[in-house]
Amino acid sequence: MPRSAVAIALPPAEFAAVSAQLAEAGYDAIYVETAEDLEVLLTKRRDIGVAILDGENDFDRTLEMYSLLHEEDRNIPALMVVAARALDRMSLAGKARVNDEYFTRPYSAESLRWRVEAMLIRAEIPAEDIRSGIIQTGSAAPTADSHRGQIVIVFNPKGGVGKTTIAVNVAALLQVRKAQRVLLVDCDTVTGHVASSLGMENVRTVADAWTEDADTGVTESFSEIASPHLNGVSVLVMAESPLHTEILDPRRVADAITAACLVYDWVIVDMHPDYGPLNQVIFERADKIIVPVTPDVPAIRAAVQLREVAVELGIRDRLAMVVNRANSGVSVSDMERTVGMPALAEIRSAGMLFVRAANEGRSAVERFPKEKVIEDLETLCDRMMATRDSGAAKSGQGFLGIFSGGRNTNPSMRAS
Repeated sequence: MPRSAVAIALPPAEFAAVSAQLAEAGYDAIYVETAEDLEVLLTKRRDIGVAILDGENDFDRTLEMYSLLHEEDRNIPALMVVAARALDRMSLAGKARVNDEYFTRPYSAESLRWRVEAMLIRAEIPAEDIRSGIIQTGSAAPTADSHRGQIVIVFNPKGGVGKTTIAVNVAALLQVRKAQRVLLVDCDTVTGHVASSLGMENVRTVADAWTEDADTGVTESFSEIASPHLNGVSVLVMAESPLHTEILDPRRVADAITAACLVYDWVIVDMHPDYGPLNQVIFERADKIIVPVTPDVPAIRAAVQLREVAVELGIRDRLAMVVNRANSGVSVSDMERTVGMPALAEIRSAGMLFVRAANEGRSAVERFPKEKVIEDLETLCDRMMATRDSGAAKSGQGFLGIFSGGRNTNPSMRAS
């Protein structure tokens, strides 16, 4: 099967580097300078799989090009290249299709190539396969299997340990700095505040969509229900109120989360601190379970309890502790011994930075990109990606095998 062509509307120097990488991968890279050029190209060729647009320098031209990609019977994904600071003013954020993406400058041509490859592969997966959850049914889908995203749960049976803060900022860092496509799911139907932390009000929820589905018979995937944040992360909220959750059948939720792995590189799930039916069925599907633990007795006891419950549920090898507020005076090595989990990463105290970012409807990754705490979060993301790239999750080795003894050894983060 011939490979798709890629239309590229980037400055000449960037085009040269990106087109060379795409040519190496077997793609036909075609330069377009104006909306008229793109219109002629789309008329002549039907094999344009992705268009790379410049979302920073001439935005009016970009809007014209974007419209052409979705005119008539076309639905060609757009990869918008922008400076990180420009994400705030991207007017497409509320209109972009689920298969459009953002990529921030500065970037390497190689990393952009891999993003384009992933987009093209996803574009070849039929929409009905995404909706039906082809992975969980076990039916043959080689294209989907080779690019299955990872499900990462952020969970501790005790509240107040920074669960949502870590989930929001890990999702943002993977999307903005690591060029990953991320779905951030708020599964806390009682006290969840992912959307409000990102300044997103009155978002359409899964409960809303499934209530409509019951009336219309039109089923939507999680990627279609989710709302895009300005940073590119897709945000999905289960329900607006704990009184409106009866429609959220746990098995159906888990199936839809699994199906979302066909569309996203990472599905980050922020969960309510309980062991109820919804959480248990999502635990079964998780590739990784990040356990935020703060250096205090109640949080440590809750993590010990989770370790014991995880043995009964058969998910022990998927757990990894993240020590939050790690510079608060308790030895991380002592916490590891007590909890019985290795520390995958340590995140220093930076409470007010997270509060200020949330008050502006942004992640701290975007608002305070040069702060030391963002380096801690990046270490966590790098280690998450290392387990995925090594195949550890699929082999059953999990976090414990990869990171036992491999925690952050930065002396400035160690408490005596």
